[in-house]
Amino acid sequence: MRSLKQFMALVMVSTSLMFNSCSTSDDGGDGGSAAQGVLVAKVDGKSYKSWEISSSATVANNGNNLIIIATNSDGNAFSISIFGYEGAGKTYEIDGSTLGVFNTVSYTQTDVNLSNPAASTTKIWSAPYEEAVAGTVSISKETDTHVKGTFSFTAKNSDDDSVITVTEGSFNLNKQTS
Repeated sequence: MRSLKQFMALVMVSTSLMFNSCSTSDDGGDGGSAAQGVLVAKVDGKSYKSWEISSSATVANNGNNLIIIATNSDGNAFSISIFGYEGAGKTYEIDGSTLGVFNTVSYTQTDVNLSNPAASTTKIWSAPYEEAVAGTVSISKETDTHVKGTFSFTAKNSDDDSVITVTEGSFNLNKQTS
């Protein structure tokens, strides 16, 4: 009877370890809260949401690059480029000190002057902007039709040296392959 109790304890411990080891990896993040087809984020605390029709993720160069473009009706846009892309389950740094693999992000803000379109202005904040990690992009899921993940970064405008902070970024975008 004692051997049966020890065997059952061993089975329960082994089963518990097996289920815990099969949990999902944190390397690619949790995927965030973006609805299907859009990118969402907070830019200096202000909410941003892209339009589905003007947002996509493109896997290019035989799967080695990921390019995300997402715009909205306010004239604002995100661009995320991952070179050396290895798919889901990875976190990619936006790091200006890394040679060879160079990932970039940018946020563009366009203020359209409808009464005088020539007076419209565009500001672009980009990262990395110095030899340091400016943020990360985590890919939690990739299928034949979609890419899902999260991101955050700080970026600098080279015209006026202003810096923005992008937090709570997530995307759930339609995937294209080129």
